[in-house]
Amino acid sequence: MARVASNPVGLHRFRPCFQVAQLQQHARTSLHFRNEHRRFRTVSCQQTPDPTETSTTEKSIVEPGSGNDSSSQATSSSRDSGPPEFPNKNTNKQVALVSTLAALALFLSGRLDFGVSLKDLSVAALPYEEALSNGKPTVVEFYADWCEVCKELAPDVYKVEQQYKGRVNFVMLNVDNTKWEQELDEFGVEGIPHFAFLDKKGNEEGNVVGRLPEKYLLENVDALARGEASIPHARVVGQFSSAEARKVHQVADPRSHG
Repeated sequence: MARVASNPVGLHRFRPCFQVAQLQQHARTSLHFRNEHRRFRTVSCQQTPDPTETSTTEKSIVEPGSGNDSSSQATSSSRDSGPPEFPNKNTNKQVALVSTLAALALFLSGRLDFGVSLKDLSVAALPYEEALSNGKPTVVEFYADWCEVCKELAPDVYKVEQQYKGRVNFVMLNVDNTKWEQELDEFGVEGIPHFAFLDKKGNEEGNVVGRLPEKYLLENVDALARGEASIPHARVVGQFSSAEARKVHQVADPRSHG
């Protein structure tokens, strides 16, 4: 007992050595654990990242704010835009009104341009005798009510007639009327429609027979209206109906030009 009490210095010296070694070992263990813990955090995906940690991996996940911002803006804009708006009743009424007006305009244009019949032309035509005596150039059309080509060209004839109305006479002679037998022979009508172009004195300058473009009739009439010595299309023949198929009849009024 006296020996133990006499050596207090040995015990005092041993205790600090043990404490220092224990502290160093504890520090190494703590540092290793901290490094392992930090390494694990850089590899795994953390739900609640520590704001104090600024590793490269964490920056690569958080810093691309432009992509996230644009996607969030696109999402918010798509939400703000909402579903597409459908036309209301006022818009539907306006569309219906425009469609109705367009249909009406188309109908009227069809009536004006393509609703002209041979009967309309014959009623508006000038009598043959009067046309030869008023000192104006004349277009004489030989036609028949059964002639399909004549019916087809009626709108074109009407357009040209309206354009040169008052400057050129337009005469319609029905080949089924026996009254015009002499004129049929005089102008050599073999097919219809047959258009004869006469100058101011009644002399024939040329003729156009059958289905042809409108410009043939228009250019010839224009030459007559300007007093040209000749017409550009003097002898042109297209598809026509044979005059031999005409249905001869005698009209009640011999003065009729139909």
